[in-house]
Formats: sequence, structure tokens, C-alpha cells
Amino acid sequence: MSALFDLALPFARLMDPENAHRLAIRALACLPPRAPEPDDARLKVEAFGLRFPNPVGLAAGFDKEAEVPDAMLGAGFGFVEVGTITPRPQSGNPRPRNFRLTEDRAVINRYGFNSGGHGPAKARLIARKGKSRNSAGIVGVNVGANKETVDRAADYVAGIEAFAGLGDYFTVNVSSPNTPGLRDLQEETALDDLLARCVEARDRHAPGVPLLLKIAPDLALPHLDGVVEVAHRRRVDGLIVSNTTISRPPGLRSPHKGETGGLSGRPLFALSTRMLAETYVRADGAFPIIGVGGIDSAETAFAKIEAGASLIQLYSGLVYEGLGLVPRIKAGLLARLAKEHATLAEITGRRARQVVAEPFPGA
Repeated sequence: MSALFDLALPFARLMDPENAHRLAIRALACLPPRAPEPDDARLKVEAFGLRFPNPVGLAAGFDKEAEVPDAMLGAGFGFVEVGTITPRPQSGNPRPRNFRLTEDRAVINRYGFNSGGHGPAKARLIARKGKSRNSAGIVGVNVGANKETVDRAADYVAGIEAFAGLGDYFTVNVSSPNTPGLRDLQEETALDDLLARCVEARDRHAPGVPLLLKIAPDLALPHLDGVVEVAHRRRVDGLIVSNTTISRPPGLRSPHKGETGGLSGRPLFALSTRMLAETYVRADGAFPIIGVGGIDSAETAFAKIEAGASLIQLYSGLVYEGLGLVPRIKAGLLARLAKEHATLAEITGRRARQVVAEPFPGA
């Protein structure tokens, strides 16, 4: 499957990015079920009370509607995160809203939580639960709020209630830059209320299921202090660092660099990795962290882990590297571990303090 999609990449890049993505989802949905190849035991990770066959996950945004989680697990991902899913259907922002920055190996999107709503995704996950291949890997559910909702915390609670028993973990996504006012939920008072309500809903409807918080890379460091403190106080199981950035690093070459939206891909790597290390140092072992942003090789994956990631996620890297990126990362991680006679646990966070001592990206 990886080879087939890698061959199709040059043709997909000739298409509108959103149309190409939709075509890829439809093609994946048509493939016969395929169990993933067993992973080397050295790649196994235990985090949030879950056992991951390998640390390489698919970030939210690729499979928004929970249409192809098993196909992506079959491609070698250790876990897949579906969504972001909002309670009610919404179309998101007007098209065009996805732009390839080919010269920069990056993507800008401003989708705005386009979603079919809870109903269709829930039906698919219920159907998946009845199939034996459900045990092949971990599937998390990323929940969000509708644009027009006044009490947005209620939408997150509704997501936890809707997908209780269907996801192996939940992600509370308050960090998308494409829904007006959504990132305000990262402010300490609002976040405290949101997480208190989400934890209560989780404990009532899905006890024991990990609850994660996904944050933006654009937080000021004093603001990050508050986010980590609230997450710790409310006993959140982990953080995902980070979502896309509204900043534009100097040196971008693509003519699309001025488009509004969240920037992902290679230019996000330095900032997201710095924020990952800053979060790891502040958390001080209170919870595991998933590192996201700019991973397009085994080297960048290894750097994320050294900066504090117990697990990693990628999406934009697939646009340029194809599904073959997943086995290449796993093989590269194994080679580095063998060379250093180390385990994943031993390298996790070992360079975090060095990273936070370096000049801030873009400074």
C-alpha cells in the first residue's frame, strides 16, 4: 500500500490539495483490510495507561471523519487520531483553504473544523468496534467545538459523551487557529473550567480513558506555565505539542506564504520542538507528551523524542514523503537505538534542557 501511494504522489501534487486529500481518503477506504506488520519490541511504548506498538502516530486532520483508521494502522502507524469532530455538521471556511508550500516542504490550512458532526463518525466507529481488526492499534478521538456555539466547553463535553467506548483516548483541541476565539480557551480561567468539565464527563461516561490536551506553539512562555499548571491540577493524562502556527518564520519562499491559516510541515519543526521541550521541563514527569510538528524523517522524529516526546505524530510530512515515511522512521529509530545501545525511554527528554537553553527560534 505504501508503495502504491508513493507512486501516486507526483500526480496528486498536480491536483488541488483538498481534492487530492479527498481522493486519497476514498482510495484508502476502498482497500481490503490489512493487518499491520508486527513491530520490533524495541519500539513499544507505554503511555497514558496504553500500550503502543510503536511511537509513530497519525495526527488529527488527516482522517477527520473516522473513515480510514484501520487502513492507516495497516500502513504501520502505531496509533491514529481521528477528527477534529464537532457536535453538529459545519462546512468550515470557504475554499480554497489548503495550500502547499512546496518550496518550503510546508502546508498552510484554514479549514475551520469542517466536520460531518458526531453522527456519521460515531456510526463508523461503532461499526469498527464490531470487527476483529479493532485490536490492531490505538485510535484516539479529537473533539472540538462548533463555530457558532456560545458555551464551547459544552461541545467538548458532548464529544466525550458521544464517543465514550469508541476511542482509546480523547484529545481536547483548543489550539486550532482557524476557528475565531477558539485559542482563547487556552487562557487559564477558561481552560480550568473546560478541563474540569471534560474530566468530569470522562469520569462519568468513559472512566479510565486518557484525556489529552492539544496546545498551540504560539503560546508565550508565561502563558505556557499556566497551561501546564492547569493541566496538572485537573489531572489531564497528557499534552500534545503542538498544533499549527500562525507565525511565519523568515526565509519562507513559496508564493503561498502570505495565506491566512495555520502553518505546518518543515518550517514548524524548530518552534514546535522548542515548545515541546519547554513543556517537558515544566511538566517534570507529571504526564507524557506527544510531539508534533515538522516530522519528515527519522532524524526529526529522534529529535522530538530527545526533546521530550514519549510519542510522535505527523501529517504534513506525508504530503511530501508519502506513506513510506512511516517504515523509514521506524527503521531509522531502531538504527539509532542500536547504535547508542539505548531504549526509547532512555532517550526521551534527554536533550530537553539543552533545547530550552538555545536561542528561541526566530529570535
